Amino acid sequence: MHDPCYVYEPGFIDAAARAEIDAWLVTLRPLWEMRYSTVRPPPAGKEQRPLLRPVYWLGNWQFACLGYYEPPRRERDCAVAAEAFPPVLTRLVREIERRVRAGFPAQAVPRRWRLNTCLVNFYGDRTGGPRAEDVARVGEHRDFEPGPVASLSLGERARFQFVRRGATRDAPPVRTQWLEDNSLQVFGGPRWKDELLHRVQRVDDKQKLALPPAIAGFRTRRVNFTFRYVPDEHVIPYAELPPARRDDVRAYVTTLAASSPWFARALAAERVR
Repeated sequence: MHDPCYVYEPGFIDAAARAEIDAWLVTLRPLWEMRYSTVRPPPAGKEQRPLLRPVYWLGNWQFACLGYYEPPRRERDCAVAAEAFPPVLTRLVREIERRVRAGFPAQAVPRRWRLNTCLVNFYGDRTGGPRAEDVARVGEHRDFEPGPVASLSLGERARFQFVRRGATRDAPPVRTQWLEDNSLQVFGGPRWKDELLHRVQRVDDKQKLALPPAIAGFRTRRVNFTFRYVPDEHVIPYAELPPARRDDVRAYVTTLAASSPWFARALAAERVR
């Protein structure tokens, strides 16, 4: 039965677009963030830890230590303005938005919705220790940004699952979808966004890929672009963060500024305040 709030399309990214994406990925310098601030103690009962994978954000950067965007509790001071999408992603996003507006029910698409933020996740193996550690997975969660969510997958296929809230570990998933190389997935509406959780249970390693960019101590075998919508009024320039929040992420912004003109300007704007 056709569900207008769920789309999966293999081969969405054509060869020319893929070549452009690969060339752009080479230029990135992803961050491997810590879950909590490195300049103050973690919250009570929490232990500091690195994220499972390196990441990069476009449109706005949701630093882990600021707490991810999660209305209505967390709307302010957690989505930091970041660099724009490269041209190839802008073109692909426009096509995805066109399809969503044409095919999704009107009530599933907020009036001002557009895909203005992108999380780039690098899935693979930590290679810095005595042996490689597979960290290519994401636990059960939901996306709180309003409206449909779209993702593009590159590299090895990933087993993506929707599961019921509170289900036991051995309960069957509601839906399992293998996300193939160059594929598109879009989901929205109350069932997929609110009633169910989703996860990446595993990523294949059949081709032994090493995708760009080069990341010290890490081999990437899958890259995923997840596009969401954050209302513009909730996106804040780095220099306008409250001082304590700026302290939390200054080291990350300084690292980004070394290779990103956007963040170099953001850092300079803080110094002249």
